[in-house]
Amino acid sequence: MQKVSKNTKETIQIAKVFLEKMLRSKTKHDKALVVGLSGDLGAGKTTFIQAVAKHLGVKSKVNSPTFVIMKKYRLKKSNGFKYLFHLDAYRLKNEKELLYLGWEDIINNTEHLVFVEWPENVSKIMPSDSSRIHIAHSKNKQRHFKIDLT
Repeated sequence: MQKVSKNTKETIQIAKVFLEKMLRSKTKHDKALVVGLSGDLGAGKTTFIQAVAKHLGVKSKVNSPTFVIMKKYRLKKSNGFKYLFHLDAYRLKNEKELLYLGWEDIINNTEHLVFVEWPENVSKIMPSDSSRIHIAHSKNKQRHFKIDLT
């Protein structure tokens, strides 16, 4: 699926549609639902995750976890999920660093939704059934979303 966003409002709508489709397509799952978001700096990865969090009822401010690597949010609108994990692998040197943060426990829990920015930096431990989103931005400030729901 490919989508184009001209502004934040459209990005929020794309995130809502993505979330609805992902949750419908994965009604039965035996692990966490994991989504990898890739794209250049400033492409809109965090904005997309902020929109997802808002749709799931997260009231606290959702910021990029670049320096802390991972943030965890309790969900109000659960859809069977209790927590949203937002990870940023930009500064990670290898997959081992993510394993130290409890990665295996996080992705093996069916009550977790996990969004990973820069998944290419930890590609060896990303689940093979992860959904993937690539965001590219153009000079006219549009965002081009390539979404793969696996």
